[in-house]
Amino acid sequence: MLEVDGIHTYYGLSHVLFSVSLQVEPGEVVCLLGRNGAGKTTTLKSIIGLTPPKQGSVRFKGETITGNEPYVLARKGIGYVPDARRIFADLTVGDNLAIAEKQSAADWDYGWNKEKVFELFPVLREKESHNGGHLSGGEQKMLAIARALMGNPELLLLDEPTEGLAPLLVQALEERILKLKEAGLTVLLAEQNVKSALRLSDRGYIIDNGRIRFEGTVDELRANEEVRGKYLLV
Repeated sequence: MLEVDGIHTYYGLSHVLFSVSLQVEPGEVVCLLGRNGAGKTTTLKSIIGLTPPKQGSVRFKGETITGNEPYVLARKGIGYVPDARRIFADLTVGDNLAIAEKQSAADWDYGWNKEKVFELFPVLREKESHNGGHLSGGEQKMLAIARALMGNPELLLLDEPTEGLAPLLVQALEERILKLKEAGLTVLLAEQNVKSALRLSDRGYIIDNGRIRFEGTVDELRANEEVRGKYLLV
């Protein structure tokens, strides 16, 4: 579904990603692991068009999408949840969801609407009339994911979904992500929380200093203590 092939991305004159390549197959949850500043967020931003790569290519379902505007990619079926959440703090939960709703006639339409995301995140139903800025950090994270789902994506890019959450909230969020997988959604997950990411994923990549250092199944990653020790331990 997603093919990232040898991308090089810059912030101004700073070379941040070096020939990064990865693949995500339909129905998979794939994690991109790495320490803070390793290049995880930049990889997702390169895919969604916020920091277009200067070299290499990004393909979605066989179509080259390198450098397309984010709104174009959203229409093609890619959803993006940034690590900073970026909800509309002055709008209610209901309005945050309504703004993002997309009626899709595409083959992948999973029928995401307000009622369906409330089933996935019941706390949002209880707080539908509350302003987004009044929600807790965990609730805002759930709202950000729910808002992305309202666009009926086929591929969901999740950036650090568990960051800053208490262990109970991490567990609750993991359960929701697994439900998304059961619903047929494909997910690329950028995460520092290795244990959480491995519980959710089928395969994983490790990025360090802007380069992919390892790729393999979750079982292969768990078994490779040398790689985990070298690139993931703080």
